[in-house]
Amino acid sequence: MSDHHEKGRRMSVGFVGLGNMGGRIARRLTDAGHPVLGYDPAPGSAERAGASPARDLAEIAGAADQILLSLPDSRAVEAVVLGEGGLLEHARAGQTIVDLSTTSPGSTRRIAALVAAKDARYLDAGVSGGAAAAERGTLTLMTGGDQEALDRIRPLLETFAQKIFHLGGPGTGHSAKLLNNFLNAVSLAATSEVMVAGRKAGLDPRTLLDVLNASSGANWATANRFPHIVEGDYLEGGLTSTLMTKDLVLYVDHLHDLGVPTLNAAGPLAAFGLAANLGYADQISNRVVDAIGDVSGGVRVHGGTS
Repeated sequence: MSDHHEKGRRMSVGFVGLGNMGGRIARRLTDAGHPVLGYDPAPGSAERAGASPARDLAEIAGAADQILLSLPDSRAVEAVVLGEGGLLEHARAGQTIVDLSTTSPGSTRRIAALVAAKDARYLDAGVSGGAAAAERGTLTLMTGGDQEALDRIRPLLETFAQKIFHLGGPGTGHSAKLLNNFLNAVSLAATSEVMVAGRKAGLDPRTLLDVLNASSGANWATANRFPHIVEGDYLEGGLTSTLMTKDLVLYVDHLHDLGVPTLNAAGPLAAFGLAANLGYADQISNRVVDAIGDVSGGVRVHGGTS
């Protein structure tokens, strides 16, 4: 057995998916002294997060008692957990898998039941706060699944999360995440439209923000995003327009399953779809303000026109 594999066997924390969010969360763990065995198809991802690279998912499952997932969608999560050579195939009694992704609650419930049949636990933990909060360790987690399993792993989660909520059984964490992300999308898209309109109306963007934040139009985007955007800082590194659109589609599907009418999703779906089609697909979703500006005559809410 290689030295690398022996080192991997001693580790208790595995991490699958070391992208924008996953890499930052894994770095919080390694900086806090937790040895992490990481797996990501992008070369060098584990090393950048301070983790030891795993050869495959079987090595992660064999080495880690706690496994964290940070993946782009349900298809990726299902491939990692349910696919050939995946985590379910190699799951051990007593293991806990925490899914930090934003995925379908229905898929989550199905996976949780299959993992439970192996006498392991699957927690869905929707993440809010973005890249900056991940780096500071101040994320919010919306968690569904077994309360006892959450209590056992809470000290590890507190390495990167400041607030940890337990919503109920499997899928409830991901449900809460989709509901939150919908409101995030509405406020970001609507505020972007207002800020572009304000610029075209001859209003100073900083003063307009002061007005909004002292008035009934205040929201997360006016308070936390646009004070940076009007200075030319788009807070790069967070949720992209493509992923925001994916979350909105999941939201619409979820409400369909719940039998709740989806009356307000068309606006943000159109806004982030516009952004994706104008070249901002893989940039932070805050760039939706530039997409709206593009079709409004080349308007930028910082520095005038493009």
